[in-house]
Amino acid sequence: MHRIVSALGLLSALAVPALAADLSPVETLGKSIFFDTNLSANGNQACASCHDPDAGFTSPFAEFNAAGGVVEGSVEGRFGNRKPPSAAYAAFSPVLHHILDEGDVTIVGGAFLDGRATGSKLGTPTADQAQGPFLNPMEMGLPHAACVVAKVLDPADPAQYAVRLADVWGKDVAVDIPAAITEQCGNPDAKITVEDPDLDARINDAFDKIALSLAAFETSAEVNPFSSRFDAWVAGTGTLSEQELRGLEVFKAEDKGNCAACHVLAPTGRSPHAIFTDWTFDNLGVPRNRDNPQGADYVDPGLGGYLRADPVYAALADGVMGAQQVPTLRNLDKRVSPDEPKAYMHNGYFKTVEGVVRFYNTRDVLPRCADPLASEAEALAQKCWPAPEIEATMNKDELGDLKLTAAEEADLVAFLRTLDDE
Repeated sequence: MHRIVSALGLLSALAVPALAADLSPVETLGKSIFFDTNLSANGNQACASCHDPDAGFTSPFAEFNAAGGVVEGSVEGRFGNRKPPSAAYAAFSPVLHHILDEGDVTIVGGAFLDGRATGSKLGTPTADQAQGPFLNPMEMGLPHAACVVAKVLDPADPAQYAVRLADVWGKDVAVDIPAAITEQCGNPDAKITVEDPDLDARINDAFDKIALSLAAFETSAEVNPFSSRFDAWVAGTGTLSEQELRGLEVFKAEDKGNCAACHVLAPTGRSPHAIFTDWTFDNLGVPRNRDNPQGADYVDPGLGGYLRADPVYAALADGVMGAQQVPTLRNLDKRVSPDEPKAYMHNGYFKTVEGVVRFYNTRDVLPRCADPLASEAEALAQKCWPAPEIEATMNKDELGDLKLTAAEEADLVAFLRTLDDE
């Protein structure tokens, strides 16, 4: 059993937290949408299902985290292929673009771990991303944007919506969705076509405003509080232990952990604080996860898979196969309770922060495991690492042989745990 209920009842027991007094109307609306389980094919899954605040806005489900890392969707037995990334601090990602880095083209920004929510549609990757899970048959599973719009305009629990869509966006946002459409919204495989161009345009406009409302909440201080012990130390209102400060030095030093090369300590973009990512993409050489619901042999193409279909960047795809967006390190170890498992990396292969640090330190030093599908625990016990999902594009310059001592690894882990929001 999962932490709350079975996958088909993912959030039936989850109440919407009390609306924060300091949220704006559009943020309040976005919060209601974020926690609304009715916005799924079976009325059992909300955005918060996979992005639980108590788990650092990522997956809270012990059974999934302990195995493949991928969360079951609204429809029983349907799974995607990636572990849910944290929704916290993700709103600071810029629109997908490229920079020239020592003559090389580097892709930056976007949302989803492969960058496919570029921000080109609604002006922000967060809003572009927000529309995806609603209509993904492996996630919330609604068959058409009209279903999302109808359910937000006429909530199953009106009390959940202290602010309504028309309150924020005006009465013209209201759309009369025909019963012939709404009657199919419980069927994730329904093929819905809106023949009336005017109705179709109004549905799409309302759907965009729903996504922008979600993005407003995900940009709010409630999702991005910057309330970690590290933040208090930076502000001069808190302290770090000697071990944690040593870990920070390991984190920063180019001849040690060199973590800050990608998980930058300087504020980026719209944030006055460090987000601990530069929003670039990297193939770290993570092994396959034998428990991935897509099968033990599944290999994630990452950014390269998305770029293959992009007319501008397709020529770059082969060079970034397997690359995933550099995540924030904030809330790295935040979990529902201390004994709940947590999964790391895009495929959930790692289950401990210690294992991740050991991998960064020794990936290219320890031998390959005899079992190419050895788990993290098995690899650590055998002092080996399985082969990477994709080796050709693996980053061999910034990790793999860091030459950290066991004490330095422990110091680094201690520092990383100061990044969890209080």
